[in-house]
Amino acid sequence: MSDETSIESDIEAAIRENHPALITYITAGDPSLEATKEYVEALDRGGADLIELGLPFSEPIAEGPTIQAAINRALDAGTTPAGFFELVDDLETEAPLLVMTYYNMILQYGSEPDVRPFVERAAEAGLSGIIVPDLPAEESEPLRAACDEHGLDLVFIVAPTTEGERLETIMSQVSGFAYVQARLGTTGARANVSGETHDSLSRLSAYDVPKAVGFGVSEGDHAAEIIEAGADGVIVGSALIDLIASSDDPGDAADALEAKAAELKRGARRGAETDEVAPEPEQP
Repeated sequence: MSDETSIESDIEAAIRENHPALITYITAGDPSLEATKEYVEALDRGGADLIELGLPFSEPIAEGPTIQAAINRALDAGTTPAGFFELVDDLETEAPLLVMTYYNMILQYGSEPDVRPFVERAAEAGLSGIIVPDLPAEESEPLRAACDEHGLDLVFIVAPTTEGERLETIMSQVSGFAYVQARLGTTGARANVSGETHDSLSRLSAYDVPKAVGFGVSEGDHAAEIIEAGADGVIVGSALIDLIASSDDPGDAADALEAKAAELKRGARRGAETDEVAPEPEQP
């Protein structure tokens, strides 16, 4: 995007200016908030252009076993919304930060059911956006209005089955980027890129909004294929959580996260540089 064009959204600017973008996810508080700070900084050094922080919720319906386990570890460690926001207050990164959580966490944050206290605190802490997997676009107006008031993006997930009027509703409300779900089901690292990814990106190509693909991305080659297929960014979570879970030393985990982010960013760039037609994906 040219310098003459103003982008009010920090998230959209990060994707367009660092195209192709790497978006990473880890669960805040897994295994501790202190370790999370170290991990976020490592991902930032490794080349993440946006960083999603999961605010643990006891019923994470969109998550597969890997992230569910991370959420359980974070809850067992005593992670609360107050502690989460204190963590974000203390973070300094080049990459804009988003929170990914569930609607009940947002609604119940204040003294009475209302989304505005959560959004106000998120903006105060320096978050740039919110992702809510269980919030239908048709029911999002209160949160949408609060986010607009405080300058936060509200990111929606587009499933492989989303089409027609529902797709139009979602895309008319998208801000920051469209989170393209790579395959049906829950999150989790996979061995290949689903054919549904290519179909979804083709279906969304007419919409002038950044598209980032998540659910199953775990390797640099995956990132390359997804960018070749027309995505503006890739989203990686479970593969990073696996690195955290497999290490007993936060310093070693941070080093592994930094290296993995660099690998994924290189893969994304490789996908953007090729002039070849993207390979036919393996069927799920």
